[in-house]
Amino acid sequence: MPTLTRTRADLDYSLTGDGPVAITAHGLTSSREMAAAEGLFDWSALAGTHTLVEYDARGHGRSTGAPVPADYTWSALAGDLLALIDQVSPDAPVDAVGASMGSATILWAAVLRPDRFRRLVLSIPPTAWDTRAAQADSYQRDARAVEQHGIDPWVRAAAAAPGPEVLGGLDFDPQPAVPATLLPSVLRGAGASDLPDPALLARVPHPTLLLPWTTDPGHPITTATALARTLPEADLRIAADLTAIRGWGAAAADFLA
Repeated sequence: MPTLTRTRADLDYSLTGDGPVAITAHGLTSSREMAAAEGLFDWSALAGTHTLVEYDARGHGRSTGAPVPADYTWSALAGDLLALIDQVSPDAPVDAVGASMGSATILWAAVLRPDRFRRLVLSIPPTAWDTRAAQADSYQRDARAVEQHGIDPWVRAAAAAPGPEVLGGLDFDPQPAVPATLLPSVLRGAGASDLPDPALLARVPHPTLLLPWTTDPGHPITTATALARTLPEADLRIAADLTAIRGWGAAAADFLA
């Protein structure tokens, strides 16, 4: 697999298909391999019209990282994404597709370098602004708990926590795609993050497909609806069942075609 060397990290990525570049960004403690196994964020249809670039965020999956919390803030991860875009598509803007942390990373990158993007697909945008403080505190508590007691209690707690009702009781592997040595720093980076100020997002010109789901306080509808009001060219489609969620890949492919 090709890699991109960054400060304190090597980013692992793959390329499939042919055509303009579409790049995908996964969620916190996930990876492109884990996302594929779970099946909820299946963007493989894009390889029929695009060169599909899938990468693991630093410290996740096959990418390396260092125990430096600042490296895992959303704005820092946006720098990694922009560097990867410069490597795989130096002469043309790209389409970008994200999930949770990946959606936040894309928004920060689009604020910093709008010229590097064409269209955006943002699934399950995370807590932001008014709803961010409680989630951020939770990540900081989790980081301390992992340092004090190790990763196993954290994994057991994640396995015992109920998932969003919209997912119909699907079971997921609670083991994070992040090494135990890096997990506290990854969580602290998430806890120190928020979406860009709405005044900055109001200047993001790209057509954007917003794909939230219901019944998930970690990815509340309020974030997606606020983004729909703020982004100049937003299309909001709320999924209330698994059938709608399973259709996101086709919806993204149609939106980016």
